[in-house]
Amino acid sequence: RITLTPPVDIFEDSQGVTLWADLPGVTKDRLDVKVHDGNLYIEAEAVVPTPTGLRLQHAEIRQPHFARAFSLGAEFDASKIDANLKDGVLKLTIPRRDEARPRRIEVRTD
Repeated sequence: RITLTPPVDIFEDSQGVTLWADLPGVTKDRLDVKVHDGNLYIEAEAVVPTPTGLRLQHAEIRQPHFARAFSLGAEFDASKIDANLKDGVLKLTIPRRDEARPRRIEVRTD
């Protein structure tokens, strides 16, 4: 079985990070996203159907398996990760812990 590393774009702001992973042909029931010991794991199987009336002549990868892992720093709140899969693109929003977010300190004058 061939395992592919999906391409990923990661954007960061003061609230956390947003990760976009390309997983063409993957459906929700064949996607597994989990966090364990400070690591984020993405695993998925793609289904590439053969169109009706056609037969497969050549396939370099018939049922791709995707896998990717990331280390999450202590500043991120793994319990609040939001995941959304649409059109073969997985979007993960990983917020920073409240105490790790930058905050403005008000300065008083006496």
